[in-house]
Amino acid sequence: MLGDYMPTLRSGLVIAGAYADKLRRTAFAQLKSAIKEGTIKANEVAYYVAQLNKVLYRIFVDELKIDKGDVVRVSIDYDLEPGKIIWKFDTLKIEAFRRIPDVQVDEIVKKVVSEAERIMAAAVEYSIEKLGETEDGDLIYVLKLGDREVGAFEVVVIDTEMAYIKKGAAIEPSPMVIEKVKIMTEGRAIEDALRENIAEFTRSARYVSREEASKLIDYIKSRILGVKAAEEEEVEEG
Repeated sequence: MLGDYMPTLRSGLVIAGAYADKLRRTAFAQLKSAIKEGTIKANEVAYYVAQLNKVLYRIFVDELKIDKGDVVRVSIDYDLEPGKIIWKFDTLKIEAFRRIPDVQVDEIVKKVVSEAERIMAAAVEYSIEKLGETEDGDLIYVLKLGDREVGAFEVVVIDTEMAYIKKGAAIEPSPMVIEKVKIMTEGRAIEDALRENIAEFTRSARYVSREEASKLIDYIKSRILGVKAAEEEEVEEG
């Protein structure tokens, strides 16, 4: 650990739909000097906070079934090493301000924390669904976590051997943007190749604010052939 004390990352009281952004901003504020000194890079801070958010997402969404409007509070100690943040999961404290017994919350936190390293290392289990095509013939897909639509991306099919993800974004479990990702299809159906390479979404991601990711998702979906025409027709009728 650098320094004489163990720092703590705290979200403060925040609605569940915004904790990822709040933790990201707080981490950058806390580590401003370390980034300036070159101890850790900004993209490394974003990466390690995103890894933490994968664990928190499992707790809040999959286990506690927290709604986006519920209020939560998170705190966790960490060590800072050159180029790395080490989360001290034995210090993770979560408060959920809804009618969930504290005992139930504590049990779930302990259960998920015991799997924290595996959760952070594993690819997010996204599923994909084709939404349509653009005027240029590019393919638009949505990303899903369970039955929740959490992102979108645009694919250019180069030939039978290769496809190219031009851009994409997701808002869960951590807001992220991906650009210029090559997928080798090798004669397979494009959907099959994308599903088999789903881990590329997190490996190639740039972690951003929820607002930035949401704007890109809306833009990608607006590119679908017929959507823009329908919007223009609606404006004309108005």
